[in-house]
Amino acid sequence: MTESTNPQTLVLHAGYRKDDTTNAVAVPIYQTTSYQFDSTDHAAKLFGLEEMGNIYSRIMNPTCGVLEDRITALDGGAASLAVASGQAASALAIQNLASAGDNIVSSTDLYGGTWNLFANTLKAMGIETRFVDPTDPEAFRAATDDRTRAYYAETLPNPKLQVFPIKEVADIGREFGIPLIMDNTAAPILCRPFDHGAAIIVYSLTKYIGGHGTSIGGMIVDGGNFDWEAHAERQPNLNTPDPSYHGAVWVDAVRPMGPIAYIMRARTVMLRDLGAPLAPMNAFLIIQGLETLPLRMREHCVNADAVAAWLGNQPKVTMVIHPSTQNGEARRRADAYMPGGNGGLVGFELEGGADAGKAFIDNLEMLYHVANIGDARSLAIHPASTTHSQLSAEEQKATGVTDGYVRLSIGIEHIDDIIADLDQALSKA
Repeated sequence: MTESTNPQTLVLHAGYRKDDTTNAVAVPIYQTTSYQFDSTDHAAKLFGLEEMGNIYSRIMNPTCGVLEDRITALDGGAASLAVASGQAASALAIQNLASAGDNIVSSTDLYGGTWNLFANTLKAMGIETRFVDPTDPEAFRAATDDRTRAYYAETLPNPKLQVFPIKEVADIGREFGIPLIMDNTAAPILCRPFDHGAAIIVYSLTKYIGGHGTSIGGMIVDGGNFDWEAHAERQPNLNTPDPSYHGAVWVDAVRPMGPIAYIMRARTVMLRDLGAPLAPMNAFLIIQGLETLPLRMREHCVNADAVAAWLGNQPKVTMVIHPSTQNGEARRRADAYMPGGNGGLVGFELEGGADAGKAFIDNLEMLYHVANIGDARSLAIHPASTTHSQLSAEEQKATGVTDGYVRLSIGIEHIDDIIADLDQALSKA
């Protein structure tokens, strides 16, 4: 097939054409734990990183491999690793570089589950997270010290919905040998973080990429664009002998395979030891969603723009949170980093505070009240009492959550039906 860079083509054709044995066009579900080795020499080469191949489905699986290849092609990366969830992707992406005593610098504008992972769970493991306000990229520089191993942010932060300054922070990080890890869950196709200097991308595949709300999954994508050796002392996990893999120095061990030291260590050490693989059935289902992602993202964006405009004219709504309503630097970043559209998420605040927000949610009839985003169907939630409820009041404020804040994930239903349900619910709030 002629090589393509168009997302509409890549999501259907990248990484797989047909099954070599049966000529089946659909990607098979390889529901297996293990793989037959050709010989003892073959097995030794696989385990010794002398040859690529399947060993055990905790580490790799052919169905997951097709999904990895398609996401890699879509983002213009070097290699990817499928894992069990978006939370696993975020955790492994950090733990692959940072150990006890190290730190990362993260944007404050995060999904509540990621904030809790960084502020509490990773902290208990000895990895400190320094939260900074992303409206000033230089805050990342100011928070950096000799033990900083990574910067972390969300492209379109959920729920604040102000696009992150990717290039500005990525450039700062490269001065120090620090990679920028971007969570691109809310903006697949709309944003290509590698084009702006990010080194690693993570996804919750559960959201827009799957789109059908049936399957949990995550992905880590290695851009292959970061020089891990330029500041070797900054990245010891990749530049010093790894006792967990017979003393391998990762930048040297995988050099013949290409610039994939980061993702190979994530696969053969982190995934092997922590055991959070993506199930092949889930990979298969997520592939089905991926095939229509470009079409769905277009409709999500069109509908969300319309909802944001409609909400702006409602007297009970005191504020609409959406890139289309932003001005100045926030609007410039949205235009620069998300040329494909403003995304499918819309936030708004009600004058009645928490009681009004809860009443609005309870009165919805078509929109689902669920703890998810990115489904083909429209969803709604009150973050202060759900997704961000584990955060303190100060932490909620830092992430953009107020008592009266409602988050909508606008689906691909007819816009008239979406607005009709919002209208009747708002009238009773």
